Amino acid sequence: MFYHIRGGLTYFESGMAVIDCGGVGYKLTVSGTTQNTLPPYNEDNPPIVKLYTYLSVREDAMELYGFATESELSTFKMLISVSGIGPKAAMAILSIMTPEQFALAVVSEDTKAISRASGVGAKSAARIVLELKDKLGATAKSSAAAADTFVAATRGDSGSNKLSEAQNALIVLGYSRAEATSALRSIKADNMELEEIIRSALMVLSKS
Repeated sequence: MFYHIRGGLTYFESGMAVIDCGGVGYKLTVSGTTQNTLPPYNEDNPPIVKLYTYLSVREDAMELYGFATESELSTFKMLISVSGIGPKAAMAILSIMTPEQFALAVVSEDTKAISRASGVGAKSAARIVLELKDKLGATAKSSAAAADTFVAATRGDSGSNKLSEAQNALIVLGYSRAEATSALRSIKADNMELEEIIRSALMVLSKS
C-alpha cells in the first residue's frame, strides 16, 4: 500500500517516529538501525526524512514500520518470512545489526550474533539461519562459483573468499547474482574488510 513516506519528522522517541506528509502524521515503528540515521528532532523546524515502509495488518491491529534503506526493508521482509519470526523479533534483530551484519551472520552461520537480539533465543536464531540459507540454496552455490570465476579473472586468488562471501551476502539481502556481481566489479576491494565491501556494494546498488 505504501512504499515510502517523505515528510517532516514531527515526533521522535525510542522505537517510534512520526512523519507529517500532507498534513497527516504517520506513526512508524522504527528499528535501532534506522533510529541512528534520523536527524535530530527540531520541533520548530522539523527535518525532512524519507522512510521505506511495510504495513502489517492483523485481525486486531495495523502497524506501519519504517526503514532508512531499501536493504533494511528487504531484510525485514526476509526475517518475517521465517516461521515463528514476527515483526517484533525482526525489529529487535535490526536494532542490534545492520543489514550487512545480518547478511554476514547468515552466510557465516553466526547464530550467537543473531540471538543477542531481545526476545530471540538460540533456537530462533538457528531457524533463521537454516531457513534463509535453505531458501537461497542453489542460488548461493551458483553465486559462489560465479564469484570464484569473477575474482580469478579480475583480481587473482587473493581476496576471493571475501568477494564470494560478499556476493552471497548481497543475495541474502535480496539482490540477484547479476546485480551483486556488477556492483562488486566496480569496487576496489583489495584492502577492504568484508563488511566494508558489502556496504560499498550496497551504495553502488542504491544508485543504479
